[in-house]
Amino acid sequence: MSSTNKKLINYIKNKPDVYEKSTSAFWDDENISKYMLEEHINPESEGATRNHKFIKKSADWISGLLGDTKNKKLLDLGCGPGIYDELFYKNGFNVTGIDFSKRSIEYAKKHAKEKGINIKYHYKNYLDIDYEEKFDIAVLIYCDFGVLPPKDREVILTKARKALKQGGLLILDGFIKKFIDDFEEKEIIEYNKYGFWSWKEHVCIQRNHIYQDTLNTLEQYLVVTEEDIECYNIWNQVFTKESIVSEIKNSGFENIDLYDDVAGKPYSGKDKTICVVAGK
Repeated sequence: MSSTNKKLINYIKNKPDVYEKSTSAFWDDENISKYMLEEHINPESEGATRNHKFIKKSADWISGLLGDTKNKKLLDLGCGPGIYDELFYKNGFNVTGIDFSKRSIEYAKKHAKEKGINIKYHYKNYLDIDYEEKFDIAVLIYCDFGVLPPKDREVILTKARKALKQGGLLILDGFIKKFIDDFEEKEIIEYNKYGFWSWKEHVCIQRNHIYQDTLNTLEQYLVVTEEDIECYNIWNQVFTKESIVSEIKNSGFENIDLYDDVAGKPYSGKDKTICVVAGK
């Protein structure tokens, strides 16, 4: 039996442990990042970020949280190709964007230069930031917070708080109960000559799992080529109001306000998401 066949059998017979890592990079994969960038810059798509109409509404609401944005500094954690950041810049912020997709950062830098926009973009893992009392607002949005395992969530909360000036705000969002209620456990097998997961001929096996004990969901993609198999595990944490507030308070944040989304929709708890605005 080939090593690829053995790997496939092991993947299929075992349900992954919660937050088990992927075998390869996702955001920085040469092929996948090309498709992700296309989704980012498509104004109608919600495959990589929210549609651009919502993003405009969201950026305006976030900007309004401080009232006066003149000379205020904003840190965007997971900035992608800078769709949000250019709007923040237009709204008066001094913007710094961090992302682990080299392709997205290169696009953001090029686009900003073409438009004469002065935004600082850095290609790095936002878990590695080391700012101290530099920013007035930090944002971590499109539910990126719940993609991280608990220990990494502690790290980013601690580092985001350290990066904020006294009185600064952290804005983040995550999924809540309606998301897991609508999440479908399923298995799909699909052949592709080439596509999102690989530029080579491949078979993609998608397996969706729900972990009720820990309120996690997993979209697992097994990508089988002639040479090998890669496993991409895309995790989400589903929060309760109490659990997300507890994590944020435990990192030292105060004055926590809740909304249904990152455009300021009043909190009802009936949406798929919850947005937290927390003060240092």
